[in-house]
Amino acid sequence: MSRARLAALSLAAALAAPAAAEERLRLSTTTSTENSGLLKVLLPPFEKANRVLVDVIAVGTGKALKLGERGDVDVVLVHDPGLEEKFVAAGFGVDRRAVMHNDFVVVGPRADPAGLEGAPSAAEVFRRLGAGKAPFVSRGDESGTHQKEKALWKAAGVAPAGTWYLEAGQGMGEVLQMADQKRGYTLSDRGTFIAYERKVDLAILAQGDPVLQNPYSVIAVNAARHRHVKRELARKLIDYLTGPEGQKVIAGFTLDGKQLFLPDAAK
Repeated sequence: MSRARLAALSLAAALAAPAAAEERLRLSTTTSTENSGLLKVLLPPFEKANRVLVDVIAVGTGKALKLGERGDVDVVLVHDPGLEEKFVAAGFGVDRRAVMHNDFVVVGPRADPAGLEGAPSAAEVFRRLGAGKAPFVSRGDESGTHQKEKALWKAAGVAPAGTWYLEAGQGMGEVLQMADQKRGYTLSDRGTFIAYERKVDLAILAQGDPVLQNPYSVIAVNAARHRHVKRELARKLIDYLTGPEGQKVIAGFTLDGKQLFLPDAAK
């Protein structure tokens, strides 16, 4: 083999070495962070700076935390404070930190057959939904959105059941499309609705009640319980998400001039 050819092969091997040495970090998260498009802009700067590939598993918050419990992921990014507190208290997670928030909105047909507009509270919105029995599509997947929906039905004194109440077992984007097809209602996080607003003929019909706040937290899976968890890399991701760079990306993420999430780490 000629020296030139050998030198060329050596250079190619050297250039390929960083990719071969690339680490992987497993992140389970709610579908809203994926469906909204946030992760596509939030993760690349971290991946580039740390020469790591973040493998994202986007499921409902309940399933995301179960993956953490089993040690199938290194970090979770979720939005159900009650479930998060239990996850940490049980010793499955450590270093829980606030990342961002948006809010939940009730969306449905512009004609609003259930008469939600003008309702004084979220509880009254769900009472009217139960009384009107217009189609309602539930996530039905134990996600953070599903947990909030169940709490709202309870506050309204309604036990939803019957042909009008549809449990999809799907992510937020799919549920919005189903609600559009059924000419029905659903509860959505604002970020995913903004991302899908041009894909569906639905309108926000109820919003603004403080109980509809939707905070997101990041938690490292406890390496003392699962020794294979990448503790240092998980800490670096948490530092990034809650640090100036990650918070700036979150604050700057907009669609059609609308902000999808508000950074919370400074609090």
